[in-house]
Amino acid sequence: MSLKVFSLRERSDLIPSVFSPKFDGLWPNFMRQNQTAKLYFGKAVFFDYLDYAFVGLIDEEVVARAFGVPFALNVDGRAELPDGGWDQVIRWAHEDKLIGRKPNTMSALEITLAPKARGIGNALAMLGALKTCARNAGFDELSVPVRPNQKQRDPRLPMDEYIKLQRADGSPVDSWLRTHIAVGGRILKIAPYSFTIAGTIAEWSSWTGIAFERSGMVEIDGALVPMLVSIEHNYGIYAEPNVWIRHAL
Repeated sequence: MSLKVFSLRERSDLIPSVFSPKFDGLWPNFMRQNQTAKLYFGKAVFFDYLDYAFVGLIDEEVVARAFGVPFALNVDGRAELPDGGWDQVIRWAHEDKLIGRKPNTMSALEITLAPKARGIGNALAMLGALKTCARNAGFDELSVPVRPNQKQRDPRLPMDEYIKLQRADGSPVDSWLRTHIAVGGRILKIAPYSFTIAGTIAEWSSWTGIAFERSGMVEIDGALVPMLVSIEHNYGIYAEPNVWIRHAL
């Protein structure tokens, strides 16, 4: 059956389903500990973004979600897309709302599909909804801090080397990068600390089930790069790199 896509402004009744364990459980637990996310997904602010959030339905079952955020670029201190990626565009959008600055562009934040909805073009449909949203808002591009799907298989490989890996036809090895490139996306640069999570050793142990016993770079399931652990100073930091891709509209 075909996917039907609605904004959460149109179908606000589906917000509980969009944030159900079925979807949140598709991400590693530690990925749900990002504090910047509260500036977008927090109850006090999320309703301001319902026009930029989308739900995908098949036979009235929620099988996909997508989120975008509008912000101002090419203003003081914002000459280019940020090295802070996902986190920074959310902070910029939050600042813009506080001071009443009008956005002039948009970033995607997430596209997540239930397993049963994958591999049949639905990710492109959700990306298309975000593109249409940006176009209808008067923007001429959509930027995406892409999280490459297969990078977690080789967390020690630097991201700038990973994105150069190609298949025989010259397309990226990574399937999600390949999807964006195939529909006209253009890689701009790496966002080296796009998605950052910090916590105590006890917190990280609760998030990952790992008993951290030594300091250093530690690989954890689901992470694109190793995290930094300091037993002596009682903290762990995960700074995930993403890949900025721009789609002209």
